[in-house]
Amino acid sequence: MSEFDLLKFEEEAHERWLHAFESNPGNLEKFYLNVAYPYPSGAMHVGHGRTYIVPDVIARFWRMRGRQVLYPMAFHVTGAPVIGISKRIARRDEKTIRLYRDLYKVPQDVLDGFVEPLTIVRHFASEYQRVMTACGLSIDWRRRFTTVDPTYSKFIEWQWKHLYEAGHVIKGVHPVRYCTVDDNPVGDHDLLEGDKAEVIKFTLVMFRFGDAFIPTATLRPETIHGVTNLWANPEVTYVKALVDGRPWIVSKEAAEKLALQDHTVEVQEEVPGRELVDKKVSHPLCGEISILPAGFVDPDMASGLVMSVPAHAPFDYIALRDLQQAGKYTEIRPIPLIRVEGYGEVPAQSAVEKAGIKNQMDSRMDALTQEIYSAEFSKGKLFDKYGGKPVRVARDEVADLMTAKYDSEVMYEFDVRPVVCRCGNKVKVKILHDQWFLRYSDPAWKQQVSDHLKDMTLVPPEVRLEFDRTVDWLKDWACTRRVGLGTRFPWDPAQLIEPLSDSTIYMAYYTIAHRIREIDSKLLTPEIFEYIFLGKENKELPERKKLEAMRKEFLYWYPYDFRFSAKDLISNHLTFQLFHHVTIFPKDKLPKGMVVFGMGLLNGAKMSSSKGNVFLLEDAVKEFGADTVRMFLMGSAEPWQDFDWRNELVLSTKKQIERFYNTVMDVKDAGGEPHDIDRWLISRLQSHVAKTTEALMNFQTRQALQEAYFGIETDLKWYRRRLPEGNDGSRELHTLCSAWVRLLAPFIPFTGEHLWKELAGEGLVSFAPWPVADEKLVNEKIELAEELLSRTVEDIESIQKLIQITPKSITIALAPEWKHEVFRTIAKASDRNTVIREIMKDEAMRKRGKDATDAAKQCTTLIHRLPPQVVGPLVREPISEQAVFESARTFLEQEFGVPVHVTEAESSGHVKALTALPFKPAIIIE
Repeated sequence: MSEFDLLKFEEEAHERWLHAFESNPGNLEKFYLNVAYPYPSGAMHVGHGRTYIVPDVIARFWRMRGRQVLYPMAFHVTGAPVIGISKRIARRDEKTIRLYRDLYKVPQDVLDGFVEPLTIVRHFASEYQRVMTACGLSIDWRRRFTTVDPTYSKFIEWQWKHLYEAGHVIKGVHPVRYCTVDDNPVGDHDLLEGDKAEVIKFTLVMFRFGDAFIPTATLRPETIHGVTNLWANPEVTYVKALVDGRPWIVSKEAAEKLALQDHTVEVQEEVPGRELVDKKVSHPLCGEISILPAGFVDPDMASGLVMSVPAHAPFDYIALRDLQQAGKYTEIRPIPLIRVEGYGEVPAQSAVEKAGIKNQMDSRMDALTQEIYSAEFSKGKLFDKYGGKPVRVARDEVADLMTAKYDSEVMYEFDVRPVVCRCGNKVKVKILHDQWFLRYSDPAWKQQVSDHLKDMTLVPPEVRLEFDRTVDWLKDWACTRRVGLGTRFPWDPAQLIEPLSDSTIYMAYYTIAHRIREIDSKLLTPEIFEYIFLGKENKELPERKKLEAMRKEFLYWYPYDFRFSAKDLISNHLTFQLFHHVTIFPKDKLPKGMVVFGMGLLNGAKMSSSKGNVFLLEDAVKEFGADTVRMFLMGSAEPWQDFDWRNELVLSTKKQIERFYNTVMDVKDAGGEPHDIDRWLISRLQSHVAKTTEALMNFQTRQALQEAYFGIETDLKWYRRRLPEGNDGSRELHTLCSAWVRLLAPFIPFTGEHLWKELAGEGLVSFAPWPVADEKLVNEKIELAEELLSRTVEDIESIQKLIQITPKSITIALAPEWKHEVFRTIAKASDRNTVIREIMKDEAMRKRGKDATDAAKQCTTLIHRLPPQVVGPLVREPISEQAVFESARTFLEQEFGVPVHVTEAESSGHVKALTALPFKPAIIIE
């Protein structure tokens, strides 16, 4: 017998797979799936492995189901990330050098060349392809491209021509995330930290301070009447600056931010924070108040000073309480102005005290603050003396009043911090003029997307709500950058199309990627793409035969069947691509489905390359084998659930594959005649085939693996246990092995190919026909008999462990027929809670009195515990329990080494025999 050697299996398969997965249009029904293409700026970790292996399992499944499958791959290099990396490497940034040299294991001579961004791209794109191939991904690599290829840029220009002509691209003024070092707007993919940060509009409330103003930023201008003080950090050095010609006192950081937001800022002098403490400020809507000290005030948040509303802001309430408990500022009292159901007169106080918050450092404070703010906004009303309006109405009205009459301004800030560019610089909010935007705010465009979403299959179904929410709140999107790699903006060549905006319909480009490179990019006019993708004829088109071949590819493959991507991309990429598709393509070419992934953890913590908390995919493959990595990632969680990589669990997966391999090699050549137990094994196989198939059709890779591996393995253990002594099994085992290897081939294809060859299977297992369940081979009675027997064996073993005696004999006492009648009546009843009353209407049952009532209750409990696949057949076609145990007597006596007796419970004479129920005989060990 050949030895279990995953490395050898991998080498064998790679030779045979060299061009096997190159897929062309044909007569078969197609299945086109794709996955978010990677940004090749670092090494792949096991989180990436799950992202690309899930669609590979699905691709292999449908290929074996007889579909023509396309699984393509490309590399997204648009934007500034690699530029930021190259800059950090050029300036010898120690953290970056350590990341690439030590974690990503880039050789020094290669690393030296990383001062050139495209060198980084080329290196890691090749590494990605090599590692993906090592993982057994069945990708058509002919279609590989990068988003800076000249032919791809022509495709992007054509896409944007459609968007522009549809009125979806506009120029305007907008606050954006901005890197002052790169002098460039930044998107999610450009960030090391804060990739989910949103730009929030704050109102600056202007407090008079001598000849100057102190601005404080708030999202709740309606609370101005409840301001009791300002907070300043005594450890911070503030500045006095002329802002648009008026003196303001703000933090140094705020002065820099204001200069980016359409203000002229001229810093005049520094102002120590401690000199502000206990000074007076005033505002017409709250009068004169004091500035109090607070170490929690962050100079990098908005203006660097904060107005305090202790009646409605838990942080303000606790900060004031802490000072007053030290005997300071005891004259200040919270001023309530909003009434909200469920909270006391002073909402912040009642919420803090109810939660038992002791100090500002309590981890629950953020959640408590959000709770109060949400409750007041959705249900709160101002007191009558402040206008009596709902908070949701008063908020905008007060903000407008402040801006019109009381010198207020608008300031933009992030909702989360820090926000850090990949170049290492802190990102700020800048108001850009002459900025290009995609008008995702357009209601008519939103409606088109919402209408199409109703026709799509979304996995898991609950993400539909997230898609709907994203479409609803999506605002205009800044779609150009000044710095980075990518396609020039057609109407403003000084700018580039930003990363997320050029990665929306590339799934269509995959269909022609391997052919379009045969045409000079200079010839690729918009008319060529109009013909390929929309069928618009033009007699002057060049390279007609090549274009016809591309048109054929597109028509065959599109629309794609399923796209796979991470759940955090619903808020941008996954929704953006729907907006772009509905603009450009006809309805019959719109996306059909999406599968959304969960996140990856490493030993319980979120994976992060920048923080070094990753396990490289290549290392995992080398240490455990590609099939082990694949099986662990597929078996640890369903694709949409988070998974946790733990090396000790991965090692146990390798042992499971070895066990599978050895089992197949042990039994594949058995040649005995079939017995009842063989018919049971083949009958059970049909269920595993059906359930594995259904699970994979629903993208439940974990459930499929449970059925295909553990379900069949468990059956085989019982089968071999039930074989008569000296019998190694029948020829039916070859049938089972053939099906078993094919069921597991999508998960562990390297081992699958080797075993398929050992089984004398024809061709590659990757293209072998998927097993199909045959109902004619299903034998419910045999399955019930073995289920009853195995459950009884388990019960006997449990009792033996409990009583700890050496038995002399075992008696199996069977339930009388009247209990079987009770069982069947309850099982068939639509309402099992009232059926007992119906049973007791029967004269014979009434005579049994309490015995019948007790039996009915016990049967009800048993029915709830038994799986439906047992209860249903028991009702339809009962089995003879007597016959089952009599035929298995020899087996039972061999198992337990003592005489086994089978008797009717009511004739047994043993008190325990009276507990016997249908499908659960009483066990008497003496």
